[in-house]
Amino acid sequence: MGQSSTERVTEYLEAQSQLDVLRFITCGSVDDGKSTLIGRMLYEAKLIFEDQVASLQAESKVSGTQGGDIDFALLVDGLAAEREQGITIDVAYRFFSTERRKFIVADTPGHEQYTRNMVTGASTADVAVILIDARQGVLTQTRRHSLICSVLGIRHVLLAVNKMDLVGYDQSTFQAIVDDYTQFAEALEFESITPIPLSALKGDNVVSASGEMAWFDGPTLISYLETVETKTALTDHPLRYPVQWVNRPNLDFRGFSGTVAAGQAKRGQSIRVLPSGETASIQDIVLFGESLEVAETDRAVTMTLDREVDVSRGSVIVASESPCEVADQFEVDLVWMDADPGYVSRGYLLQLATLQVTAQLTDIKYRLNVNTFEKLAATKLGMNDLAVVTVKTDRPIPFESYRDCPALGSFILIDRVSNQTVAAGMIRHALRRSTNIHHHKMAIDRETRERLNGHQGKVLWFTGLSGSGKSTIASALETRLHERGIRTYILDGDNVRHGLNSDLGFTDADRIENIRRVSEVAKLMVDAGLVVLTAFISPFRAEREMARALFESSQFVEVFVDAPLEVAEARDPKGLYKKARAGDIPNFTGIGSPYEPPEDPDIRLDAGTESVDALVEQILEQLDF
Repeated sequence: MGQSSTERVTEYLEAQSQLDVLRFITCGSVDDGKSTLIGRMLYEAKLIFEDQVASLQAESKVSGTQGGDIDFALLVDGLAAEREQGITIDVAYRFFSTERRKFIVADTPGHEQYTRNMVTGASTADVAVILIDARQGVLTQTRRHSLICSVLGIRHVLLAVNKMDLVGYDQSTFQAIVDDYTQFAEALEFESITPIPLSALKGDNVVSASGEMAWFDGPTLISYLETVETKTALTDHPLRYPVQWVNRPNLDFRGFSGTVAAGQAKRGQSIRVLPSGETASIQDIVLFGESLEVAETDRAVTMTLDREVDVSRGSVIVASESPCEVADQFEVDLVWMDADPGYVSRGYLLQLATLQVTAQLTDIKYRLNVNTFEKLAATKLGMNDLAVVTVKTDRPIPFESYRDCPALGSFILIDRVSNQTVAAGMIRHALRRSTNIHHHKMAIDRETRERLNGHQGKVLWFTGLSGSGKSTIASALETRLHERGIRTYILDGDNVRHGLNSDLGFTDADRIENIRRVSEVAKLMVDAGLVVLTAFISPFRAEREMARALFESSQFVEVFVDAPLEVAEARDPKGLYKKARAGDIPNFTGIGSPYEPPEDPDIRLDAGTESVDALVEQILEQLDF
C-alpha cells in the first residue's frame, strides 16, 4: 500500500530538517551575470513555482534584457532601481534546498561604492562564487572582491568563468583566465579555488554538465555547492558559548541561554567563565524542556552549571582546558560603513557576540586600496574604506582571532549618539602590551580623598562657541567655589594647547584627540577629589558623550553656554571670527567647521542676554555643594 500525501510531506520535511546549511556569496564585476546565475540555478533545479515562472516571463518582456526571452536576473534583482539600471545595488538573499543540502545565497553588488553591502553578504558566507566574464578576464573588481572575501575569512572559492557561450566555449580562453586568477590569488588566504566554465544564460555546467564543453571533467556548480566541506573546523574547535541571557523563571532554576559559537558543549564538561575566570562543570543542557547530552555548533540551548559562579550577559563559557584570550587592545581589519568619517580617539560602542563595551580607534595603521592592494596612510576613514587599525576597549573582553572563530572575532562599532552601525571589524590579534597592563589598586581611593576635601569630586563641562563666554564664566564660578572652600581646577582650551596638547592642530581628528586627552586628565583630577571646570568648544556630541561615559552620572555636569553665532562673533574677543571670515583660519568652529549643540544639557545658560554674575548664580543653584 502506497504512502499518503501527508506521509510523503512529513517524510520530506523530516529529511530536509537533517540537512546542513551552506551559505555562499556571489560576487564579481558589473554585468558578469551574478543574478542571472542564481536565477538560472533556481529555474534548472525546479526550485521555483509555476506561477513564479509565468510572472517571470511577463516581467522579462517589460524589464528584461534578453529580447523577450526569460531574464533570470529578475528573480533576484528585487529593487526597482536595480531593474531600471540592470545592476544589483542591495544584498539580495535567496533560500533554497536540494536533496543533499540547504542553501542561503547572497547576491552582492559589484560597484565599488557598494563595498559595504558586499561586506554584509560576505560576513556570514562559507563559500564565495566569484564570477568572471570570459570575454573580459580578471578585472580590477575581481581583485577587489577577492581581497574582501579573503579578509572576511572566506576560505573556499568557486571561480565561475561565465558567458563561455560568447567565446565559443573555448578551452584555452578558460585556462588563461584560471592561470591569471590563481597567480594573483597566491597572495590571498584561500584554502581552495575550484574553477568551472559555465554559461548562466544557457545553463551550461550550472546544474547539468555541458555538452558544449566535453573537455571539462570537473563538477557542475550545484554539485560543488552540495559537496564542499566547510564546517569541520568550528565543530572540532574548543567550546565557545557566549551567554545571551541569564534565565531565571523561578528561584529553583538558573540557566544561561545562548548559541554554541564553536565546538561542543557536553553534560559534565569542565568549563571556565570569561572574563572572570571562574570554573565549574555543565550540569545540564536544556532545549524546550528536553535534556541533551551534547549541544553542537550553532545549537541554541540553555545550560545549567553545578555551582554558583558569576555569569551575566556578555560572559563567554569556554572549555576550561582550552580557554580563549582576554585583552583590551587589538589590531583589527575594519570596514567603515558610515557616511560620517571615522576618527582616531572618537568613542564608539563595540558589540562582539553578546557583549557591548565602549571602544575607540587608537591608530589607523593603513588604509587599503582595495583595487591595487596598496597600503595608504590615513588620518580618518571614509565610507567603504577597508583599513587595518588598532582598537582599545574600556575593559578586557574575551575574544579569538576572526580566522579561528568568527563569532568571537567579529564585531560592529555603533555611534554613541545616533545608534547607527558605523563599521564592521575582524580581530587579527591582541596587542601584546594589553595583556601586561593592569589597574593597580591604591591604598587611598577617591572616596577617601573626598572625605578629606569635604566635598565630592566632579567635572563641570562647559561647551559652546568661541566667544560665548565659557572661560569667563568658569573663572568667575571658580572664584565663588573657592570662597566656599571647594578645591577646584580649570582646564582651559587655550591653556592646555600650550603644553599637553601643543602637538595638535584644529582638524576634526585633532579636535577629537584634544577632547580625549582633556577627558582623561579631568578623570584623574576627579579621582583626586577635585571639582574640575573644563572650558572647551568641544564641538562634537560624540566626544562630549565619550567624556561623560568616563564618569559616574553624579560626577559629570554638561554646561551649555548658549550664545548665538552672531552674538559670539560680535564679541570676537580674540579677533578669530574676522580671520576665519577672511580665510586665514581654516576649520574654525561655526564658520568652516560645525558645532553640534547639546540636545539635553544638564545646565543651559543663556549667555546672549544674561550677565556673568547671573549665570554663575544659576549654576550654583543647581550644584549640590
